[in-house]
Amino acid sequence: MENIAKNVPAELEIIYGDVTLGVKGCVGDRKFHYIFSYAAGGPVSFCVEGREWLYRAPRPVFWRAVTDNDRGCGFPLKSGIWLASDMFIQCTDIAVAVDGQEIPLPCAPANNVYSPDERAGSVQIVYTYETVTNPVAKVTVAYRVDASGNIQVDAHYFGVKGLPELPVFGMRFILPTCAERFVYKGLSGETYPDRKAGGVEGIYEVEGLPVTPYMVPQDCGMHMDSEWVEVWRSTGLDNSRREKEEKALRFEMDKLAFSCLPYTASELENATHQEELPPARRTVVCIYGAVRGVGGINSWGADVEEGYHVDGEKDILCSFRICGPADMAVQETGKN
Repeated sequence: MENIAKNVPAELEIIYGDVTLGVKGCVGDRKFHYIFSYAAGGPVSFCVEGREWLYRAPRPVFWRAVTDNDRGCGFPLKSGIWLASDMFIQCTDIAVAVDGQEIPLPCAPANNVYSPDERAGSVQIVYTYETVTNPVAKVTVAYRVDASGNIQVDAHYFGVKGLPELPVFGMRFILPTCAERFVYKGLSGETYPDRKAGGVEGIYEVEGLPVTPYMVPQDCGMHMDSEWVEVWRSTGLDNSRREKEEKALRFEMDKLAFSCLPYTASELENATHQEELPPARRTVVCIYGAVRGVGGINSWGADVEEGYHVDGEKDILCSFRICGPADMAVQETGKN
């Protein structure tokens, strides 16, 4: 196995742009370049070995498409404000720290004090968001990049008294093209907090981006208690163009949930039949720190059991790591 540790640089190259913060590095011959936008309120590019992994800036996710059981117990009528927050959220503050030391936000003209040859061992950028709920809730999302290209993501929802129950809380990443497959370590099949007793722990490979063919499209593809997921693509920015090599983006988490689908929750919500779903063009990866159960006692009024609700008045944390090229090289060599 290649000795990856010898190839990990001691420092990152930092580019202080007018409206973006760039982070570059190289592990052996594996280059990475990340761009964090002040204007977009989030990262706008995760480029590893020439492959782009972001289509839009990631955002906190508050909504999963309504299920038949949700409709039966009236859940969307009680908590529908979270759908609006899932679609519309405002970034209200940005903080940047270099090597653990917070610095003034380096956007123009303050960025002019930096040279073209800035270096650091680590960089962190924290975005603060406010929801469109009443009362308003705050969410912070911190991205910390180290010299190996790993990105530690820490999302924190601050509960507020008076807010309704949440369907989910986590982070949503939209990739530019459809993935060919994803591989994960966790429970077999589709699982939810109140539907995981039959799941068997293991490593599983799922071809394509399957959507459960319910008559009315609804939430599906949830995988509870997962340790990692790798999303494999052989396309770049265009679904019609195949690259020479299939590459993966790996998310590592501590027994969290994830879904990997070709649609956002709002796209599923907008279709009343399968044929109304749009053509699959993207990959939507959501990592969840909290997930509401789906119930199933009946579909005409029974709510989810008490232990499977997500309290909007309590704080929720969602922490995970996006692997850089050093860790991916180890995985590719060791075959998981």
